[in-house]
Amino acid sequence: MKRAFQPIDPPARLLMGPGPITADPRVLRAMSAQLVGQYDPWMTATMDETQALYRQVFQTDNEQTVLVDGTSRAGIEAALVSLIEPGDRVLVPVFGRFGHLLVEIAGRCGAEVHTIEVPWGQVFTAEAIERAIVETRPALLAVVHGDTSTTVAQPLEGLGEVCARHGVLFYTDVTASIAGNAVDADALGLDAVTAGLQKCLGGPSGSAPATFSDRAVERIRARASVEAGIRSAGDPTSERRIASNYFDLAMIFDYWGPQRLNHHTEATTMLYGARECARLVVDEGLDAAVERHRLHGAAMLAGVRGLGLGVFGDVEHKMNNVVAVEIPDGVDGDAVRGQLLADFGLEIGTSFGPLHGKVWRIGTMGYNARRDTVLTTLSALESVLRRAGARVATGGGVDAAYDVYADADRVAALAAATAGGAEQAGGAA
Repeated sequence: MKRAFQPIDPPARLLMGPGPITADPRVLRAMSAQLVGQYDPWMTATMDETQALYRQVFQTDNEQTVLVDGTSRAGIEAALVSLIEPGDRVLVPVFGRFGHLLVEIAGRCGAEVHTIEVPWGQVFTAEAIERAIVETRPALLAVVHGDTSTTVAQPLEGLGEVCARHGVLFYTDVTASIAGNAVDADALGLDAVTAGLQKCLGGPSGSAPATFSDRAVERIRARASVEAGIRSAGDPTSERRIASNYFDLAMIFDYWGPQRLNHHTEATTMLYGARECARLVVDEGLDAAVERHRLHGAAMLAGVRGLGLGVFGDVEHKMNNVVAVEIPDGVDGDAVRGQLLADFGLEIGTSFGPLHGKVWRIGTMGYNARRDTVLTTLSALESVLRRAGARVATGGGVDAAYDVYADADRVAALAAATAGGAEQAGGAA
């Protein structure tokens, strides 16, 4: 029998997990715009604008700032397969699931992968990473900045100088951290940086912003090999060509550059969404966006503690935008998540590996880094935990979050009054 399929009509959800998050309606509106041809002057101008916007988001002057069409993992693969030649040594500090992912991908690229590890929830010192660099002499250091599996962020300060001192390229994945935590690519000495839209940038998964320093571009260009079907006289070919065609950054650079190499057909709708994500961050101000994530993350952290719940990991190095909450003894973590979804339309995350069944991950990121979402989540979590038999402080989560907001409101009011007084004094003068 012929089955009648209905139009897409997803249920109302508040996505308060570690990502994806509820997309900003303005991003979704941008993505509903009509397509144009990939070499239409309007389209190429939009690509140029997108590059300019992401240079501001990454805080870089890198010419090669592009989108890789695919999820954030596509950006990771493009960076690693284009930078790593078979036999290259690669060092990966592992402190969570996504460090293991970098090891997996680098190994598939033919690298000789070396790792150092700390228990999940901890981070490395710059001195420990430098010692490993001296011991292993890698061509590339590959680091996850914020690992959502543990919710902690590896400090990047000083690692750029370490890599420069030892002639090592420095790659980092900032998918979970960009726009919600400070990431200044040029000041940190980052050679290759990749991201995704579905966390603090407030969009859907499906486009991977990336930026590459001149040092990284030189290495990638040395392996450039334009495919035969689109090759012109004088185009490069190399016996060291990049192993992937789709993720060949040498050709992707030429697709995004003045040459407009016909490497692939741009994912136009995702381009619109990625551009709007960056435009909204730049319009808000990058510092303001990071502060917004810090504030609402602090309120969520205080709220879960106010309920009497434990927090996993090194809180001093916790990302602004996600917290790992220890599941109370005797509570079925998946059942709580299921009830939150069924009764409140609210999603929080589980975790992986050694943390599976031990923590929930609650995000405050992108469009959902707001006061109402934090208070709603804490109220719903308290109700469900109480029904599950957990002993939680009545109203403790919401009250603790309100205290954080009250302090922030007082600081903002004082700053506004001071600024107003200074303006009046200036006018009188």
